[in-house]
Amino acid sequence: MQNSEDNKTASFTRHETDEGLIIELKGCWVLENAKKLPHMLDTAADDLGDASAIIFDGSELDKIDTSGAIVVHDKLKDLEETGIPIRFRNLEEKHSRYFQMLENTNPQKEKVHTPEITTVYLLNRLGEASVNLLFLIRDLLHYFGQICVEIVKSILNPSQFRLRSVVRHVHEAGIDALPIVMLMAFLISIVLAYQGVVQLRAFGAEIFTVNLTAISILREMGVLLTAIMVAGRSGSAFAAEIGVMKLNEEVDAMNTMGLNPMQILVLPRICALVIVLPVLTFFADIAGLIGGAFSIALLVDIPLERFIEQTRNGITVWTFLTGMIKAPFFGFLIAFVATHCGMMVKGSAESVGNMTTSSVVKAIFLVIFADALFSMLFVKLGI
Repeated sequence: MQNSEDNKTASFTRHETDEGLIIELKGCWVLENAKKLPHMLDTAADDLGDASAIIFDGSELDKIDTSGAIVVHDKLKDLEETGIPIRFRNLEEKHSRYFQMLENTNPQKEKVHTPEITTVYLLNRLGEASVNLLFLIRDLLHYFGQICVEIVKSILNPSQFRLRSVVRHVHEAGIDALPIVMLMAFLISIVLAYQGVVQLRAFGAEIFTVNLTAISILREMGVLLTAIMVAGRSGSAFAAEIGVMKLNEEVDAMNTMGLNPMQILVLPRICALVIVLPVLTFFADIAGLIGGAFSIALLVDIPLERFIEQTRNGITVWTFLTGMIKAPFFGFLIAFVATHCGMMVKGSAESVGNMTTSSVVKAIFLVIFADALFSMLFVKLGI
């Protein structure tokens, strides 16, 4: 037999009989004694041996509240894993109702079904992904058609075009993003120049680092990194803004009032990014060239005049234009995907988060995919 303190606090008595292991709860199993109750139960249920059953006896239990009942209930759940039968006896109705309440409110643990990885399972997953992709392409084509219709309507009826909204989004997505875009281009050009010098020094051709840096920034890195930055910054903001409006049923309210959400929410954002991205790309190119000149001057000791001369000899006007031509298309893709994901929000705040993340991922993927297509096209055209 094992005993703890007197019955005015909380205590227990444990003894083994032919019925099984009997644990008699005594005293007051209440909040005031909550700190020591778990340790007491661990001691009481330790070393079960060959017990055929575990019986909690409440004949000498003076008082119990929710705290004490939770401690006992949690211990019961642990003991259930041993497979030994557990039951109560001599428990007053006012005490047993606590355990009934906990049992009724305690959710049953769901069995996690882990599917077996088989050929059939993999084919099912592949088929499901393919169908979802086809539905996504269908929705995007339908959404693209809606945008085209709204653009035609705005051209035929300019009074419907919301110029103020476009200006606001140009400011938020363009002017506010200018410092971070230029800083990013400046730092990337330093990295490119450093890597170029390291590789070309072995051939005694450090001067061609100027060509490498200028062409990389003007043709690819300036516009591509700017588009990725805008997709993460402004694209996610567009998706979240429209998604919250969908969640709050503001878009439905617009439809009820006879307003066109495509004209109010979608078209201004698309126009803004089509305008903004070429401007940001231009300043990113300038910052990139400055960063390249600064880095090369430190690494190779090439003065600014020599850098400018080598740049003029190494590039053409099409080197600059190839990047600028891609910029408005990238802006359209980012705004197109972001607003579509915002319009697809439904049900909960979790959907807003998922669609916002999805908009960034899809936009960056489409931008890189489009950049690859433009590269192949320019090669075919000899540009």
